[in-house]
Amino acid sequence: QVRLQESGPGLVKPSQTLSLTCTVSGGSITATYYFWNWIRQPPGKGLEWMGDIHYEGSNYYNPSLQSRTSISFDTSKNQFSLQLTSVTPEDTAVYYCASGYGDLRDFGQGTQVTVSS
Repeated sequence: QVRLQESGPGLVKPSQTLSLTCTVSGGSITATYYFWNWIRQPPGKGLEWMGDIHYEGSNYYNPSLQSRTSISFDTSKNQFSLQLTSVTPEDTAVYYCASGYGDLRDFGQGTQVTVSS
């Protein structure tokens, strides 16, 4: 079982860039056919898939967020990261990282990010 842990600031100011990192243990981030996801849940709303990065480095993004989202990985640290630019209070949410192999598998515990001045 892969274990995932999100980390990053809990408070971001409007117009700034939100940056989160997910540390993966129990498996390699470059394991064949695996893909690594960022998902968020705004208060009172459902889960929203933001995008992913696949084991060979390709990316897929939610079209509604694509212009502001970038997902990358650092194989030396077995981590993958999210950057969301030009944030607004509507980006306030619990952010999760998750592994995928065919479908979504293991989730991190989530981290609360609040966008506020």
